[in-house]
Amino acid sequence: MNLLPSFQHIVNPKLKNIYLSFDDYGELIIKSPKISNKELEKLLIKKSSWIENSKKRMKLKKGKLLNIVDGTKIYFVGEEYTCRLIRHQHKNSKIIVDNYSIDIYYSSYDNSKFISLVNNFYKLKAKELIPPLVEKFSNIMALVPKDVTFRKTKRQWGSCSSNNVLSFNTMVMKLPIDVIEYIIIHELAHIKHKHHKKDFWYLVEEFMPNYKNKINTLKEYST
Repeated sequence: MNLLPSFQHIVNPKLKNIYLSFDDYGELIIKSPKISNKELEKLLIKKSSWIENSKKRMKLKKGKLLNIVDGTKIYFVGEEYTCRLIRHQHKNSKIIVDNYSIDIYYSSYDNSKFISLVNNFYKLKAKELIPPLVEKFSNIMALVPKDVTFRKTKRQWGSCSSNNVLSFNTMVMKLPIDVIEYIIIHELAHIKHKHHKKDFWYLVEEFMPNYKNKINTLKEYST
């Protein structure tokens, strides 16, 4: 009996080490230089506990959208909304958000299209909500970004480039407002400190004394 987990193996001769991660659908991804099947098997056995624990943690995280059906829970600014799928006669699908309900109107069931609708909704709302908050905290902290951009990413909630362009993952719209504010303060602090050393965290703490609580909340959500 084969008890090894399913996985995707990506071979890259330039790599010096073996890296394990999971994709958006919870599939195990192994990136490595060329190694034998026997070595892969040994690795999977050695890492079996880590793999199982990681999968469990992923399932417990809020906001992971794999399949959208009637009743799916979707998070928006930290609140739980119930998705309702409503069939209509129009060709185009649309999304309406109201009173803790996210209604998706559709003519034919298409899970990927439903997910795209939700992702586009997050993107639109991020562009509405985040720039005023960035301006607010930029004035308070006296740190001015060169620009603010948005994109959907798999891992980072936000980033600050070497020339002080702030980029925010549109998936931040799943998070509570106070956690979004933490991410904004975090990235603005990188304008002054391009690292995560003590000076950086002192600056974050100056403008959000309870930032560690926000980090803990952040860990409950999935990008």
